[in-house]
Amino acid sequence: MRTFIFSSPGYIVDQLAARCKARRLAENWSRKTLAERSGVSESTIKRFETSGSIKLEDLIHLALALQASDEFGSLFPEKAVVSLNQLTTNIRQRGRK
Repeated sequence: MRTFIFSSPGYIVDQLAARCKARRLAENWSRKTLAERSGVSESTIKRFETSGSIKLEDLIHLALALQASDEFGSLFPEKAVVSLNQLTTNIRQRGRK
């Protein structure tokens, strides 16, 4: 599995679009086929693959259709607790800090 080099948001978007397109092509699906299986319009898929522009909900629909939705679970992992002291000192109360 390749990892992202976090140089810029634009780079990450371009890599996501390229990976989605590569996954679609590996399945030997046209944009039309992916559109039918995902419920995302063909024009939205084309725009995503060429410019990286897509709504999050549409991206999730594409991931579900391409059987790649499990990867979303690793996007924002919980921070590991380092010590018991950290547990007791980092509890934030509601309101302003």
